[in-house]
Formats: sequence, C-alpha cells, structure tokens
Amino acid sequence: MTLHELYLVVLVGGCVVVASIAAARLVSRVGLPVLLAFLAIGLGLGEDGLGVQFSNDQIAQAIGIGALAVILIDGGLSTDWRLIRPVLGRAAVLATLGVVVSVLVTAVGAWLLLGVSVQLALLLGAVVASTDAAAVFSVLRALPLPHRIAGLLEAESGFNDAPTVILVLAFTVPIDAGTPVRALVSLAYELGVGAAIGAAAGFLGALGLRRLSLPSSGLYPLATFAMGLIAFAAAGAAHASGFLAAYLTAIILGNAGRSHRHAVRSFAQGMGWIAQIGLFVSLGLLVSPTELPAVIVPALVLGLVLLLVARPVSVLVSLLPFRVPRREAALLSWAGLRGAVPIVLATFPVVAHVPGSERLFNVVFVLVVAFTLVQAPTLKPVARRLGLVSADATRDLEIESAPLDVLDADLIHVVVSPRSRLRNVEIWELRLPDPAVVTMVIRAGRAFVPDRRTPIRARDELLVMTTNRVRPDVERRLTAIGQRGPQAGWRDPDRRG
Repeated sequence: MTLHELYLVVLVGGCVVVASIAAARLVSRVGLPVLLAFLAIGLGLGEDGLGVQFSNDQIAQAIGIGALAVILIDGGLSTDWRLIRPVLGRAAVLATLGVVVSVLVTAVGAWLLLGVSVQLALLLGAVVASTDAAAVFSVLRALPLPHRIAGLLEAESGFNDAPTVILVLAFTVPIDAGTPVRALVSLAYELGVGAAIGAAAGFLGALGLRRLSLPSSGLYPLATFAMGLIAFAAAGAAHASGFLAAYLTAIILGNAGRSHRHAVRSFAQGMGWIAQIGLFVSLGLLVSPTELPAVIVPALVLGLVLLLVARPVSVLVSLLPFRVPRREAALLSWAGLRGAVPIVLATFPVVAHVPGSERLFNVVFVLVVAFTLVQAPTLKPVARRLGLVSADATRDLEIESAPLDVLDADLIHVVVSPRSRLRNVEIWELRLPDPAVVTMVIRAGRAFVPDRRTPIRARDELLVMTTNRVRPDVERRLTAIGQRGPQAGWRDPDRRG
C-alpha cells in the first residue's frame, strides 16, 4: 500500500465513521437500535449502492467475532454487578436451557413451514436463538424498566452467545446420531472452561491493577480492556468460549471499585462504538440487496415463529421454577432483541459451504432488520401496557465525565505520595482558588466527603472539582504545597499591593 492509498483509506474510514454517527443519532431519536443505521451505511456502500465490492465471508466472520468480543467487554465493564447478581441463576437458565428450547421450537417451525432440510432447520434455529448484547444494551439502558427485568435481559444477552456459537458449529457439520451428545459435551466443556478462564483473568487483573501504580492514567483503560481481550483469546485457544470469558472478565473488572473506573468505561464505550460500526457496516457490505426480496416471506414466517412461539415457550420453560409473574414473563418474551449476533453466526455455515447456507444468511438478515423495526420501538409501550413502566417514569441517570465539559468544569485526581508535603495538611489550608473544592477523599479504599478540618494522609486520593478557567491555578497551588508545604505560593487575597 502506497502512502497515497493509505490517505484514501483513512479518509474513507473517517467519513464512514462520521456518517454512521450521524445516522445513529437519527434512528436513536425514534427508539431504534443503532445497528439499523450502521447496516444502512453498509448497504449504501455495497455493490448495489456506491459499488464497493466485499464478498469475503471469512473476513466478515473474523471481523464479526472480534467485534462481538469488544462489544461484550464494553457491556461487561458497564454492567452493575448489584443489578444482575439477584437474577444470575435465571439468566444462566435462560442462556442455556432457554436457548436449547428456542432452537428446537424454531427448527420445527422452519422444517414444517419452510420445507427446509433438518440440518438447515436446526441451523436456522441455532443462529437466531441468541439475543444481541449490543441491541439489548442500547435499548434497555434508555428504558426505565425494573432492575430485576433489565438485569435479567442484560445478563442473558451477555451469556447466551456462547451456547449458540457451540450449537451453530455442531449443526454446521453433517448430523448423525451422536451429534446431540457431542453438542452437550462440547457445551459443558466450553462453558465451564470459558467461565473459569474469565473469572481467573478478572480477579488477577483486578488484583494487579489495584497494586500497580501506572505512570499515566490513560494506561488504566488500556490495561483493563486488554485483560478482557486476553481472556477472550486464551479461552479461544483452549477451545473454550471466548465470549463468555471476555464478558465475565469485564464484569469483574468493571465492579472492582477502582478509582479510574469512569475513564475505563468511557474508553470501553468508545471501543464498543467503533466495533459496532465496523461490524454492522461490514455485514451490510456483505449483503446483496437484490437477493433479499426473494426471502422476505420466509424471513417473516420464521420471525413470527420465533417471536410468538419459540421465545415465549423458552422463557416459560426456563423460568417456570422461579415463579416469575406473568407480566414480567410476557415482557421478557417480547424483549428478546436480535441484532449482530445472528447475522455473524449465519456466516459460519456459509464459510463451511453448507448447502443452502447463502439463502439462510439472507433470511437471517431480513429477519433481524424486520423484527428490530417491530420490537425496539414497541418495547416501551408494551412495558407500559403491562404495568411495568409508568407513563412519567424516567430512566436512571447516567453519570460520566463528558458532561463536565458542558458545565465548563473539570475533575482533578490527586494521589498523595508518602513524600509529599500535602501530608497532614488540612483541607482549609489548601486555599484553592474559588470555585475549586475537594469533593471527595478516598482513603484505604473507603470514600468520604471531607470537611474543612479533615487532614490529608499519605496515599490519600483527592477528587478536586474545578472550572476550566481556574484549573491551571489549582494545579499550581497543589503542586507548590506538595513540594514546599501549605505556605508555599500563598498570597492573602485581601491584601492589595
């Protein structure tokens, strides 16, 4: 690649990202997952649009798997453990038994109504069995659902990718009498080992990041995200579930109580958006729009079977021991959003050259787009009709660092070293320029709001809120006290001279 070609690639890539962001803003205003905007960009760039040729299924599959891992790490880092812990058992059953039930019911419907072979019917059932983490995270976190329902849907979408991948791979090869046994053995091994690797990577990563003092705060997000990728790759190398390992690692690291967690989550969100754009645009490029009209009817038939029969039956069977109220079960059935995962999984049989797999891919693509248009905008009205969301309910506030820019404010993180002259200085002695204020002190892992007489100790972490205008003065003041004590650089503001 020449330097000129590199410039062109970067230019086109940047334009695609900006166009995707603009399109995402438009569709999000009507309550649709942004996947539709990104898919539309890919279709517009493809062979029936601007003419970009992209037909390499293996590259699309590799992009899809890598992007899904990044999306799951992003989702895990932003998942509140307190939200999913009470529903962890239900989520595990939905992600395993629920997936198996959904596969069987959908496969029977495809075999009876579409007349496909048993192998293709099972593949169709397995490919569309997984709810999509990106779609669920983007829609549910803007919807004021009860915590037990939102947590269950988030955990299920994070956990059920692994079983569906295993089943799709099992049904991609010719089916014989031993296929179910092999699939169950593989399922147990991949889930067990993947969970073990994910938990180990998460706890070791949290321990290491807690004890290490990195030279720059920007390295903490990189290190955290890298641990999720290491867990994903290590589990994959061990022929276990990399998706499950990455998600578990991210959940543990995201709830480890580190001081840089907001920066980590912001970085992860950015990586997640890049992954979604790359994933959906590449999948849109892979599709030939002229082939889609021929599969609209089969896709709608299969989607109705999935939405009205397979998903409700899988929810009912899975949650029967937990005595979930009917209204909540009904919403869980309707909220099983599909997205990138089924489309990526549909590339597996194409790469394996399974007969009829290209038609299967088109059916899945149309199904995902059509039923995303149906389910996502109606989720809030359905929840309201079921009495699970009040008409004037507001969603939980999302706290992040970005709004500080809007307020012309900034947050300074100060770590007091054992040799710093900040030790034993009381808060009032800092005499920070107005309107800067020490809003929180973190001492030995415990955070508290200081008063003016609170002394600063070695290894304390101070969070100082200030405006951008006086931030340089605040930094100079803190640096001077740290080097020479509380009288350094001090001038009485009442003195005139």
